[in-house]
Amino acid sequence: MISPGRDEQPAAQAGDTRMAELAGRLDMVRKRIAAAMDAADRADTPTLIVVTKFHPAADVRRLASLGIEDVGENRDQEAAAKSTELGDLHLRWHFVGQLQSNKAKSVAKYAHSVQSIDRSPLVDALQKSLLREQEATGRGELECFIQVGLDDDAGMHRGGARPTEVQDLAERIASAPGLRLAGVMAVAPLGARPEPAFEKLAAVSEALRADHPDATAISAGMSQDLEAAIKFGATHLRIGSDILGSRPAVR
Repeated sequence: MISPGRDEQPAAQAGDTRMAELAGRLDMVRKRIAAAMDAADRADTPTLIVVTKFHPAADVRRLASLGIEDVGENRDQEAAAKSTELGDLHLRWHFVGQLQSNKAKSVAKYAHSVQSIDRSPLVDALQKSLLREQEATGRGELECFIQVGLDDDAGMHRGGARPTEVQDLAERIASAPGLRLAGVMAVAPLGARPEPAFEKLAAVSEALRADHPDATAISAGMSQDLEAAIKFGATHLRIGSDILGSRPAVR
């Protein structure tokens, strides 16, 4: 848990109503996670990644004082700015949105993980950028999650590689210096029950671990479906609105 430093103290004062709101929302989510783990008879607590898209850096600072260490963003420009402003907090930043190859150089400067890898050119771009960044700063490996598309071709597509493409992508990541194959990520299809999708993702993960036993991570579950994700083995949860509330209007 991160202890609030001198810069965080104003946010932690009793008069900060936003702090109280975030603390209450975070407590409710943590209780949901605990209940879902009990229902699934699991003892291993998933990593909670709070997705802060469009919310100010001040909210991230408040969350850090409440013990949050993992933050998710899906826009590089916003993630780069926040990670720089909040560098004193030593948070782990996870890029969870669709990523263009030309943004790899920027992402390599701050990301602990990229959870949306779905094509070979992106792997190559990340590897080149990581090697340059390692030479310049000595940063560690980048954790890489393969995003798996769980939509059947009917319905609204939410991105990701086809399950049949996962093994080839995994080999490319595993053989790339500077990158570490962490596991798989997925978003449940819109308008459908999440359980069948997450069961499918668990099967993809099992097949991946047959050849890459260290790739144990499963990033699945958002505000509306975290219970189903935990039931089917999620190791990372990506929660936004249930902790931060509605996104501020984009200016």
